[in-house]
Amino acid sequence: MTGVPAPLNTRALLLALLITGIWGVNFIVIKWSVADAPPLLVAALRFLAAALPAVFFVPRPRLSARLLWGYGLAVGVVQFGLLYLAIQLGMSAGLGSLLMQMQAFFTALLAARVLGERVQPWQVLGIILAFSGMGVIGALSGGDLTLPSLILTLLAALGWAVSNLLVRASGDVNMFSLVVWSALIPPVPLALLAGFTSGWDAVARTFTHSGAAFWAAVLFMGLANTVLGFGVWAALIQRHGAARVAPLSLLVPVFGLVASALAYQEAFPPGKALGAALVFAGLVLHVFGGRWWRRE
Repeated sequence: MTGVPAPLNTRALLLALLITGIWGVNFIVIKWSVADAPPLLVAALRFLAAALPAVFFVPRPRLSARLLWGYGLAVGVVQFGLLYLAIQLGMSAGLGSLLMQMQAFFTALLAARVLGERVQPWQVLGIILAFSGMGVIGALSGGDLTLPSLILTLLAALGWAVSNLLVRASGDVNMFSLVVWSALIPPVPLALLAGFTSGWDAVARTFTHSGAAFWAAVLFMGLANTVLGFGVWAALIQRHGAARVAPLSLLVPVFGLVASALAYQEAFPPGKALGAALVFAGLVLHVFGGRWWRRE
């Protein structure tokens, strides 16, 4: 093996489209699953499905317990726990899939603050565009968007950014092993928080009254979205390189917005559409701006 990333071929592109499609559709699955169940409990079940039984067949990642726990809490409790709660409180599936990509900007800002990395000029412009879009969405969405759901979604994206820095601190860790083993950490704290916030009666009712469709949604989120999704994505990056594969994650909000429009008839009035366009433009500039800047 030469260590040189292989070019993206048709098979790799189709796999990337499949995974980004699953990740985009996952937002409408979340919205449906938290409609009648405590959102933090649904998140706990999602990670339990991701961890078991996979943890018995996947070797433990080679990193310290502190980093493993930190990653598990950042992803499971902060990122997805708050996202599930935000969606139940009114965040739409399509807009949520887009706003979660704010993690890219939060990661750059945290890396500058914690690791001393320089924020590049195109990143600054991308951040300005994205945060301007956030302001437009907050000011002009009206009753389509609640302030608590917006704040929780941004905090969830911040949790994602923290997990990105923890991955960087982990060195050349096997991401698939990290995802599976870290999934063991969130279920207990999420389930306890669900009981305290939604009531233990609601938790018990989820187990006794939920039908097959609900459990199928949990398995989709745990197995297809987490285990299959991160497993294939990590393999694609390992074979073809992060520079080629990572930008394809911009397709996630595209699939999320389309799926939400089809499933929930999510409307985008002019103000909301303008804000979303600014956020997406900022993301594109953040991902591809370096190439354009160097070319100039």
